[in-house]
Amino acid sequence: MGATLVAYFSATGTTAEAAQAIAEEIGADLQEIAPAHAYTAADLDWTNANSRSSREHAEGADLPELGEAPGDLNAYDTVLIGFPIWWYTAPKIISAWVRDADLAGKRVILWATSGGSGLGATLQDLEPFAPEATWENGRVVHGTAAARRWASALS
Repeated sequence: MGATLVAYFSATGTTAEAAQAIAEEIGADLQEIAPAHAYTAADLDWTNANSRSSREHAEGADLPELGEAPGDLNAYDTVLIGFPIWWYTAPKIISAWVRDADLAGKRVILWATSGGSGLGATLQDLEPFAPEATWENGRVVHGTAAARRWASALS
């Protein structure tokens, strides 16, 4: 698989734990994708149409501001991008990171944490932000043991 980066966004810590397990399992570097302004519990209330996450998900909404730029990815052949599933796709902070990252020529594998949803339209939603990458759907992992099993099977 070559040099690998595990980049992830975690709103509540669940995805961070899985990302750490994946990086440890395959000997990858780890990079957190963080918004400029952290999400609060109220921001994450998907049942409230006026919550920050709901407003960001709305059609035509601006992408959230990143806390830190993706950085130089030249050393990596493969980038595993992890996130919680929101509305059957990646949170818009992932779109912002992919837009700003230089993923040209990289193998990009998507993975997610979720209480019950699959990856949905994530690949189709993200691919236009980096069409020069080779995109792959990975899987939804439930817990660190499942994350390690999935990572160990990657090639």
